Amino acid sequence: MHFLHLLRHARATPADEDADDRLRPLSRRGREDMRLVAAGLPAALGEVDLVLCSTAQRTRETASLALAGFAALPATAFEDGLYLAPLPGLIRRLRQLEETMRAVLLIGHNPGLHELALALAATESPAYPALEEGKFPTAARASFVIETEWNGIGRSRHALIDYVTPKLLRGSPKPN
Repeated sequence: MHFLHLLRHARATPADEDADDRLRPLSRRGREDMRLVAAGLPAALGEVDLVLCSTAQRTRETASLALAGFAALPATAFEDGLYLAPLPGLIRRLRQLEETMRAVLLIGHNPGLHELALALAATESPAYPALEEGKFPTAARASFVIETEWNGIGRSRHALIDYVTPKLLRGSPKPN
């Protein structure tokens, strides 16, 4: 059994036509949202064996804020292939994980992360309706129990055990 946690980067500064999208930093609100989500992350995730993170500036900053509360920092791999990766690319990458990786945190971008979450989530999971209705907003996290080996991920659905957004943490009712 494995655990997979998907974390979308926090809100970034607006895109500028003349600037490289990869270099967009987090906005002030993005940093605030990520600190809110990160406050409960160590307790919610437990021990994390590996963090896979896109190389974009906004995902790197998200990773830094997300991991700040962990007593022991997990191994982190920043990978170009995760930048704006589509669903098939994300599944391919997860299938390459070693079986010794019990818990993995993947920090990336939409639409790929939302598509991955929807493809993996068992529809009977209590949090599934909120995940399906939403657009996997910035700083959202979805956590799964993966009952298969990593190389089989994407061939079946898995229990969505938690779905968190900054809006839910600020007081809107959390999905059951």
